[in-house]
Amino acid sequence: MSLAREFVKGIYKENPIFRIVLGMCPFLAVSVSVENALGMGAAAGFVLVCSNFLVSLLRNAIPSKVRIPCYIVIIATFVTIVDLIMNAYLPDLHRNLGIFIPLIVVNCIILGRAEGFANKNSVPAAIADGLGMGLGFTFAMIVMATFREILGNGTWLGINLLGEAYTSQPLLIAVLAPGAFILMGFILGFFNILDNRRKGGAR
Repeated sequence: MSLAREFVKGIYKENPIFRIVLGMCPFLAVSVSVENALGMGAAAGFVLVCSNFLVSLLRNAIPSKVRIPCYIVIIATFVTIVDLIMNAYLPDLHRNLGIFIPLIVVNCIILGRAEGFANKNSVPAAIADGLGMGLGFTFAMIVMATFREILGNGTWLGINLLGEAYTSQPLLIAVLAPGAFILMGFILGFFNILDNRRKGGAR
């Protein structure tokens, strides 16, 4: 098993958002700004790597009948660590992300990787998978947040890109729920077009 392949697959081929379409709730709710996207991506990535590591390490010690409750306890432990650290050192970001930090516990990406991959593979492979999936999730968050922040506020990471005239009358739908779904549709369509062209070129 190639560790590089396990790492790279999560960034594009098996991107949890753009290819597998998992974890959409925090993705759509939090991606109103790039700062929020980076914070959520870092938090989810940390939990992914640490939970994958521990699940893989203990895979032969966890009884099959109680593996899901055990995974949830492991994930909840690392989510609590992230929540407390973020609250202590990044209170503004913690306030912006709100309930979506504790909800990482039930994020189907993290539980899915624990059950579908870490439980069946070695510790190095599980870590590589967690890193790749975490970076893929963060990449998807940043892409979405870039569109929403620029269109909805005229800024990127708080930097005014489109001038005062635009920021006074931005495209507000971009930072609202309907805009998130519309943009998501365009982004998924774009990735489907890329896949179709790659498949056509490979023939």
